[in-house]
Amino acid sequence: MIVNMNPEATEEQIQHVIDRIKECGFQAHVIRGAERTVIGAVGNSGRRGELEGLQVAPGVAALVPISQPFKLVGRELRSERTVVDVGGVKIGGPNWVVIAGPCSVESRAQLMEAARGVQAAGAHLLRGGAYKPRTSPYDFQGLGIEALEFLREAREETGLPIVTEVMGTEDVTLVSEYADMLQVGARNMQNFPLLRRLAKTDRPVLLKRGPSATVKEWLLAAEYLLSGGNANVVLCERGIKTFESELRNTLDLAAIALAKELSHLPVLADPSHGTGRRSVIPAMSRAAIAAGADGLMIEVHPCPERALSDGAQSLDVTAFARLMQDMERPMATRAGVLV
Repeated sequence: MIVNMNPEATEEQIQHVIDRIKECGFQAHVIRGAERTVIGAVGNSGRRGELEGLQVAPGVAALVPISQPFKLVGRELRSERTVVDVGGVKIGGPNWVVIAGPCSVESRAQLMEAARGVQAAGAHLLRGGAYKPRTSPYDFQGLGIEALEFLREAREETGLPIVTEVMGTEDVTLVSEYADMLQVGARNMQNFPLLRRLAKTDRPVLLKRGPSATVKEWLLAAEYLLSGGNANVVLCERGIKTFESELRNTLDLAAIALAKELSHLPVLADPSHGTGRRSVIPAMSRAAIAAGADGLMIEVHPCPERALSDGAQSLDVTAFARLMQDMERPMATRAGVLV
């Protein structure tokens, strides 16, 4: 339920509505706009009928039901777009951003070379996996805390904020000491204990879409974070499983546009995981921005053929620099169509 307050509503009247919502067993989420205050009553206490009495409370203009199951993520309660600050980098603002770096941190030398390369090419944030969820238990699992130390050193030298994945609730405190943004990988999108734990952190969260998740399920996963108290959430479309066999995944560009339509949260695209082929990453990067993405997440390795994970979908530093140069150029048009 959305409670629209009158523009002339006093602080006392607003607080009365907040208190009454809590008395009914709901959470009260207050959004103060330039013209009026909006209060969202979120929850499922079984006392919805009592909320309807707020229609006659002093200072209340109208009650509006929320039609979508994702109450805080949706645009019914909050029409203004959210901008998430990650170490001084604004995601969701007028300029698109790029997160770049290796899939996994393999050594200090490898990470520092990648960090210097992507920083020189114009990346805004540095990614690198310290802990890696792998399909096979025999694959490289990451360097753990040693990788986190390398990431901290790379941030100190390049100034790039760090984005790295957190795999379980037991890792949140440690990873938060090093990272500027915590990534929830595709396999963990519906790891609800992890989402509830991350909702209590003061770090922004990058939430990747699961490979078999609908957009609705993706947004409901984000709802766990917002309802728990963390409003600094960025969505990331990273491809879904389809019957296509030539690509690792299918990058769902329509999902980017739909998520932007349904939600006020920023949306990034990961064309590296979304395709699994470095040859199509530049084209899909441009397509994602054209579809409305607020930025990109791209895997970059100094020597992809030697990568311990995801070498086939990683750009080398030279190719990444070329991509950044191409992305900065205005998109040409042919008969009014972006190309």
